[in-house]
Amino acid sequence: MVRVAADGVAQAAALDGEWTRVRNRLKEEVGESAYRSWLKPLVFLGFKGGEVSISVPTRFMRDWVLTHYADRIRALWGTENSHVQSVDIVVAPAKPAEVAGDAVEAESSRAEPSRAEPSRGRGEPSRVEPPRIEPLRAEPSRQDLPRFEASRAAVEGMRETSESGNGRGHDDAGEDISASLDARFTFDNFVVGKPNELAHAAARRVAEASGATFNPLFLYGGVGLGKTHLMHAIAWSIRSRQPQRRVIYLSAEKFMYQFIRALRFKDTMAFKQLFRSVDVLMIDDVQFISGKDSTQEEFFHTFNALVDQNRQVIVSADKSPSDLEGMEERLRSRLGWGLVADLHPTTYELRLGILHSKAEVLGAPIPDKVLEFLAHKITSNVRELEGALNRIVAHSDLVGRAITIESTQEVLYDLLRANDRRVTIDEIQKKVAEHYNIKLADMHSTRRGRLVARPRQVAMYLCKQLTSRSLPEIGRKFGGRDHTTVMHAVRKVEELRASDASFDEDIELLCRMLAN
Repeated sequence: MVRVAADGVAQAAALDGEWTRVRNRLKEEVGESAYRSWLKPLVFLGFKGGEVSISVPTRFMRDWVLTHYADRIRALWGTENSHVQSVDIVVAPAKPAEVAGDAVEAESSRAEPSRAEPSRGRGEPSRVEPPRIEPLRAEPSRQDLPRFEASRAAVEGMRETSESGNGRGHDDAGEDISASLDARFTFDNFVVGKPNELAHAAARRVAEASGATFNPLFLYGGVGLGKTHLMHAIAWSIRSRQPQRRVIYLSAEKFMYQFIRALRFKDTMAFKQLFRSVDVLMIDDVQFISGKDSTQEEFFHTFNALVDQNRQVIVSADKSPSDLEGMEERLRSRLGWGLVADLHPTTYELRLGILHSKAEVLGAPIPDKVLEFLAHKITSNVRELEGALNRIVAHSDLVGRAITIESTQEVLYDLLRANDRRVTIDEIQKKVAEHYNIKLADMHSTRRGRLVARPRQVAMYLCKQLTSRSLPEIGRKFGGRDHTTVMHAVRKVEELRASDASFDEDIELLCRMLAN
């Protein structure tokens, strides 16, 4: 009997040693960051019938490990032990205190006294007992809330918000965790066209569903293309259809601010309780937390907790997840896990539709020709388009002058001029190179022959005339040249235009080609 027990202990020790070596080899292969995110939480449970059992804390992590690492774990363990034929990944949920992860606990430990870690047996993950928190009352008295416990007050505010459904809860010290919603930004006021039809349809589906559908829904696009409008529309729709669902909508900047306050005032548990107990979390402009490691760490674990509970996460940014610089790879992979929907630059038809819709709301008699003119001229984003419409209507009301194309050109002179100049340096270089039949690379080369130097000077001149770039910026785009070189090129082309009619026609032709 003693011999059998001794054999069991020896076998267990051997398996532990094999698992340690497999983990070390995985760490060398995938790197520190991926190892910490996906492989460090794995716990070896046992070995039976040629199958190794390993536990992970969440279903999300189990799916990821099965997809990306299970085969490699089996192969590495097979080199250690030929009896290992397969690997089984099971979910063993962590205690509440473990949900935050190592990095956030490390942040908290800077502000709180360290707690001794209880002893544990072989194969058991370390566990830290969560601090006791008094239950939050449904209607807290402001006198009972410390002035600086903003995160705890925000939890109560969100509960009152979900009960009233009006989008605003009580706050403490003048703060409300969820940003206010713009009443204009609803689905009824969103003009749909080909550039935004996918994002609009996805937003509608998420708003009308009773649970999580695309998780996360990631909306991205340039400035003023409708990301924030759709985010607000989703929140309004959920609050009107399902007022019992708790929704938080805020910018990534405010999320970071609340996290920092929670760390500063040692109230991280209230912060976690707030963000991990909602039904829908909406974060606008997530690119703001790029390069901010601690905030990314907390958002990472918040995201995991919500997705694992089948709670909806909606995120917007100015770039796709794969293009977000300064964002950890594990977070980028999660943001791209659900549905990524982009909002493309507007087309002429969509801009005209938006103008007609806004004109109806304003109730102003604006000639169709003026709306068509604006749709052609202002192509940057919807915000500028709407701002231009407001300006010409306000000018007509205040001055008492009829709205015409001529009056529109006068009122919007600065805006129209800025839009006319929005051609890029790369476009100018490409067009000039094609016109003079030289290689595009010659624009950046050190060659000084006249067949190359003159077109390069023309391109520099056009960049100065047609873009808002500074002389040093233009010089850098032409092979790192000095701004004085650009100044010389501009003066030379101006002299040639004044003395050579044929050359002047060439420049005019290039300007028209670039304007179209």
